[in-house]
Amino acid sequence: MTTDTGEPTLTVDELAARSGLTVRTIRFYSSKGLLPPPVIGPRRVGHYGREHLARLALIEELQRQGMTLAGIERYVRQLPPGLSARELAVHRAVVSSWAPEAVETLSDEELRRRAGRSLDEDDLERLAAMGVLARDGDGHRVDLGLLRLGVELLDVPLSQEAIVTARTVLLEHSRAAAQELSGLLRGEVAERDAADVRSLSAHMRPLVVQALLTAFQRSLREELGTWLGPAGADASAAES
Repeated sequence: MTTDTGEPTLTVDELAARSGLTVRTIRFYSSKGLLPPPVIGPRRVGHYGREHLARLALIEELQRQGMTLAGIERYVRQLPPGLSARELAVHRAVVSSWAPEAVETLSDEELRRRAGRSLDEDDLERLAAMGVLARDGDGHRVDLGLLRLGVELLDVPLSQEAIVTARTVLLEHSRAAAQELSGLLRGEVAERDAADVRSLSAHMRPLVVQALLTAFQRSLREELGTWLGPAGADASAAES
């Protein structure tokens, strides 16, 4: 479990059960520097929090994309220090966008297990508004790449209408950016064969999505600074 304040309260056994990994694997990741050390509590027992769980999910997604352990280590070293569970979930959602869409039909019980929490009807409506899931008979069609991020956003105090509007804005602007970049790439590869084009696309996608994420974060911080002042923007960034 974790407290409402996000304090680390998971033992290594509980972290293993929540993440679907073995204790041995978690300790191996820790030895490689992929996972921050736990907070040592009474009786020298290590405690883990939501950030550890989110980081394990990111590592799992990187592995699913076929990245080697050395590649994962390089990726993790380049992450900004002190990322929150929500920010790590954003990175995982970006990484999952490199691969074909991963959608599964889950029962209510399996959905709760994957989400790591109970979900009431209001939660399900909010997740549907985000495009994370859709009702499918007795179960749900779930975009697994977005599930953890969507669950994190359930705790953000936004109305469903605001979520729908924000999703529409992001989709429209990301589609426009994709079209501009696609046109640029077409001009660069016009004289190349199909194999060269596929190779260039495979190398460009992770770089492009990482650049878009970084640019968006910086632009949002600047906008918040204009609206709230520097102190307010820094506080908002720390809470995210």
